Amino acid sequence: MNIFQVTDNNPIPSETIKMTNSQMQKEADYYMAQKLLKQLLSAGLISLDEFDKITELNRKKFSPILAKIMP
Repeated sequence: MNIFQVTDNNPIPSETIKMTNSQMQKEADYYMAQKLLKQLLSAGLISLDEFDKITELNRKKFSPILAKIMP
């Protein structure tokens, strides 16, 4: 049996994001809008295509910084 040690000699630099209170509120508003939107989708009240279109509109409206890492 071979044993290997895995190391990371070149860590990826992390980017620090500083947000204002206003931006944090936009993030929270976006999150709540998306949560409601997912509930509408789950209940069958909107289609997946409508969900995607509204998500795009929400990203434009709220300009969430964290949307970059969201699906």
